[in-house]
Amino acid sequence: MYITLNGRQVNTDARTVFALRQNDEIVILNGFQISVDRELQEDDQVCIIQKGVMPNRDELEALMAARHTPGVHQKLKAGCVAIAGLGGLGSHVAVMLARMGIGRILLVDFDIVEPSNLNRQHYTVAHLALPKTQALQSQLAAINPFIDIQTQDIKVTAENAIEVFAEYPIVVEAFDNPVYKADLTEALLAQENIKVVAASGLAGFESANDIQTQRRLSNLYLCGDLKSAADEGVGLMAPRVAVCAGHQANMVVRLLLGIEEV
Repeated sequence: MYITLNGRQVNTDARTVFALRQNDEIVILNGFQISVDRELQEDDQVCIIQKGVMPNRDELEALMAARHTPGVHQKLKAGCVAIAGLGGLGSHVAVMLARMGIGRILLVDFDIVEPSNLNRQHYTVAHLALPKTQALQSQLAAINPFIDIQTQDIKVTAENAIEVFAEYPIVVEAFDNPVYKADLTEALLAQENIKVVAASGLAGFESANDIQTQRRLSNLYLCGDLKSAADEGVGLMAPRVAVCAGHQANMVVRLLLGIEEV
């Protein structure tokens, strides 16, 4: 019978999935990791990966395609996404998109990693004083060395926003400063070919269930509870920041798959 094994179509006489492996490798069958042997069916998609060994490019592609279900990964791999601001939101969104295998990601920020960032942003002590673009690019390369990561160490303004993001049909707005947020969003929304996934309302430790994704305009999506702002006694804390970042990353994935509703 013909099956797809680690991304390649093969003709096999094996009757069960585990008959394809040699030792105790990880087995992904049609997007799901199995621990109990199954009978093989025509056109099954099987990935067999050695534990603790870095797969080559083709094997990693096949594994990600299998885990994301057939057809989905190719759309994500073809995606181009820009992230404006690499703080608590942007750094986590970038990591999630890298794990999804988004083909091309632009990281934009002009700041460096500071100690006050460590309570909620995807950096470690080893990244202190590094430009956020550099610190995050190295993390994404360690997650998936085969995606295209571009960086710009630049302060985004209303005047340069179009030039910076012109090649990216989806832009994640992840600024802390409300003035910068407004300037970027207004500039990008004037471009019919750019969709903006923005955020507002993620401070504190109120219920994470209040954080939602809303479609506010045809090309504007807004994630958050739209009310909680950082203030005295209401800090920016890792859990709600990460939840909101997850909403943004998930909306990006949906857009790349052609799903425009929230």
